[in-house]
Amino acid sequence: IKQKKRHMGDTKHFCPVSLKENFVLHPGLQEHAAKYKEKIYYFSTSEYRDKFLKNPEEYVAHNEPLQAPPLRVCLLGVHGAGKTTCAREITDKLGIFHIQFEEYLQELILPKTKRKVGPSFDEDHEDDNKIPDELEDFSQTITKTETEKTKQVI
Repeated sequence: IKQKKRHMGDTKHFCPVSLKENFVLHPGLQEHAAKYKEKIYYFSTSEYRDKFLKNPEEYVAHNEPLQAPPLRVCLLGVHGAGKTTCAREITDKLGIFHIQFEEYLQELILPKTKRKVGPSFDEDHEDDNKIPDELEDFSQTITKTETEKTKQVI
């Protein structure tokens, strides 16, 4: 039995409303499908399907294909792993822009807190390498005891 070929819409199995309005490729679902001009379109929600059916010409390609959303890359790693260095190389090669999340977050927080926030900006950060007085006394006591034992052995 020969099966009839489906003619899918311009966005294939992705929701055209989500692409047009949010610039995001969101997979469509069969239960939210609609047919327009002999092509089947899939939508991520029934609201998007209804929106499409009210004005389908707004969401279909006319003379040229629909524009794909921009490439988004997220680099994760521990402090000092080389994320920024890799990101700069990637942005240069692909011709995209780079957002450093920590700097962006500081820009958002600064107007509200009136200061930068984070471990490297804390006021107590200078004392992180200082040994507490109680531990310092204990460490001197142990050193003296070890020195005395060494003298007794000699």
